[in-house]
Amino acid sequence: MNLTDILAQAGGIESMAKELGIPPAMAKQGAEALLPAILGGFKKQAQSGGGGAQGLEGLGGLLGQLGGGGLLDSVLAPQPTPVSQGNEVLGQIFGSKDVSRTVAGQAAAQTGIDSRLLKQMLPMLAMMVAGYMAKQGGASGGGAASGGLGGMLGNVLGGAMGGGAAASAGGLGGIGKMLDMDGNGNPLDDIMGMVNKMRG
Repeated sequence: MNLTDILAQAGGIESMAKELGIPPAMAKQGAEALLPAILGGFKKQAQSGGGGAQGLEGLGGLLGQLGGGGLLDSVLAPQPTPVSQGNEVLGQIFGSKDVSRTVAGQAAAQTGIDSRLLKQMLPMLAMMVAGYMAKQGGASGGGAASGGLGGMLGNVLGGAMGGGAAASAGGLGGIGKMLDMDGNGNPLDDIMGMVNKMRG
């Protein structure tokens, strides 16, 4: 089951569709186009934290600081989603609004959905992914046990990519494999290359 299905099961896709006033099928299509870039951003975070367990612990701590599992709950709640939190998550993983714009633009070209709508989806999706990972990894408010987070990230991201790499998910190597989007025609590498240039 990929991450879009997991978020749909949790009610996140429907909740986002309702809030944006679009059909759930369109929200799901948009999510499928945007999620690879969001996951790639989290992968970069884990790698920039020093790699291995250290990088995962840093990512666990970051998820906790950003709001942990509460981020997913905020999207699912009947009240409007506090997208400022989602923008904070995007700021951490993309480092620049230009990257968010590019991600939305690429997804618009891929799906035919208006890029303004996709830009509205991005912070909500980022919150759902961060909240889901935090809940799975038990990132409550500080660092998470890196073993737990490593295995969990592996499972979430392995499932998200639909690959069978989840079994080797203990360390960052496993996660790196699972997040490897090469070969599926996704523009993620260009986007993440741009992220690096902006940061560098």
